[in-house]
Amino acid sequence: MLRLGQKVFFVGDSLEQGLPLEEYGYVIAYDRNADNVFDYVVRIPKMNRHVMVPAADIEREEVLFMQEADRIEREALIDFALATRNEELFYRLVNGDDLQEEVVEEPAKDSMSQEDFIKQINLKAWI
Repeated sequence: MLRLGQKVFFVGDSLEQGLPLEEYGYVIAYDRNADNVFDYVVRIPKMNRHVMVPAADIEREEVLFMQEADRIEREALIDFALATRNEELFYRLVNGDDLQEEVVEEPAKDSMSQEDFIKQINLKAWI
């Protein structure tokens, strides 16, 4: 649920109300009436009017910034993969695979043998 006074952007016009797409507005009221499809009343400063909109037609500013940053990052990685001819990275990006590197834990290699380990334990037990 959006807070009152929060800045939102119009991302859709599902009810064909003539909403200004990609423009911003401010949430000024909630519509708690269960009998209609509208969720919020939004003030559009550029048009100097109030509109009732469903929650699907608006999005918070922060969410849109995050989506845009992710899109730009993905495009930059694709450009990098093409420039370096890294086929694996390119196919992972194009197929939409998760870019999180799988953490492969290697078993810890003991630098001392089993006999040395036992000697160390006996030495510590003696002290």
